[in-house]
Amino acid sequence: MKKMCLLLLCCTAFSSLLQAQVLTPEVVPQQNPEAAQRLARIDTLVNGYLSRHWINGVVTLVIQDGKVLQYKGYGYANAEQKKPMQTNDLFRLASQTKAVVSTGIMLLYEQGKLYLDEPVADFIPAFAHSMVLDQFNAADTTFTTVPAKRPITIRDLLTHTSGIDYAMIGTEKMRAIYAKSQVSSGLTDLQKNLRESIDVLAKLPLAHQPGEKFTYGLSTDVLGCVIETISGVDLETFLTRNIFIPLGMKDTYFNVPASKAGRLTSVYTEDSLHHVVAATRARGLDPDYPLQHKQYFSGGAGLTSTAFDYAMFLQMLLNGGKYNGHQLLAPRTVQLMTSGQLSFLYNGTDNFGLGFNITSALSAAREARNEGSFSWGGYFGTTYWVDPKARLVCLIMTQQAPNSHGELARKIEQLIYQALL
Repeated sequence: MKKMCLLLLCCTAFSSLLQAQVLTPEVVPQQNPEAAQRLARIDTLVNGYLSRHWINGVVTLVIQDGKVLQYKGYGYANAEQKKPMQTNDLFRLASQTKAVVSTGIMLLYEQGKLYLDEPVADFIPAFAHSMVLDQFNAADTTFTTVPAKRPITIRDLLTHTSGIDYAMIGTEKMRAIYAKSQVSSGLTDLQKNLRESIDVLAKLPLAHQPGEKFTYGLSTDVLGCVIETISGVDLETFLTRNIFIPLGMKDTYFNVPASKAGRLTSVYTEDSLHHVVAATRARGLDPDYPLQHKQYFSGGAGLTSTAFDYAMFLQMLLNGGKYNGHQLLAPRTVQLMTSGQLSFLYNGTDNFGLGFNITSALSAAREARNEGSFSWGGYFGTTYWVDPKARLVCLIMTQQAPNSHGELARKIEQLIYQALL
């Protein structure tokens, strides 16, 4: 019994120490030479991709037990100018914004200002009578609808089961319907008013009945509008006050200030031979959108940040909601967010939480990360995961879309875990 109590005391003390830690960007030398040599295999892998012109640049960040094991910039932030990639360069997060905004919703949840199964129409009345797409005529983009069987809820929005699609990367039918009503992709039409835009979206048909299946779309943009409605301030102000400042995130923005514009990495795409080339404006998307003053704060795609800033946010979640002396969320709330919410595997192998992919036992048996890891990524090639069992926070940041060599992230993941000795 004494041994058990001592073990419990030690575990509690370790957990408290981990939560008290504030990350520093300095790499902590590994005590195990073999582990250090193994982790250096990432250098060889990434340099191989750079030499083949499959990517132009990447930042990798590996944190275990609150200590930085690896943090490097490779290649170029701007290849045309031969500007080396720096670890503190700014990246367009795109869909990595979703986890931050989902956390914002859970802050309001903890204040009792909403509940997860509350209809979104309680905050945005335009959703009061949602309709679902029935028949669609591709020739003239006309359609018929049927009534939704139940209201869209906050939980539906957090789990992408609302039936709301994407205007830029969604299904052909929904893209056509959204285009007629000029629905924003989240990264275009940045001068539109968020509430007015969401009101337009609310009047359009859903792709399917709420809760019926997973459809990745503008649901988190709607959540951003819910935050604005409840808080009475715009989404940028709310996140800055309640997440960025408490966590010490000094490089995360919807509107990147002019003083930091030089740190914004360039966006690339690829040619017919799958070699990297500079990206130009496509689908109405201007690569310089982070530098443009905007009114539409996209909860699903609008943030720009650094690897280290985002790591602090992820470390807070790994710590059970605590970081930098602030208990942002209760441990139970983090557990709720990072637990599978669906009665089905949304992608065939994994469940989905309140803003995150949740690694299943099946995926863990096939890949490096452990069951219960939570993760997501962004359109321009950024990705992250948190592995509570291995006490890991990992980020891989590129700026390229599309990328035929996106397997680089999987390979880096393999090399991280084989170095954990």
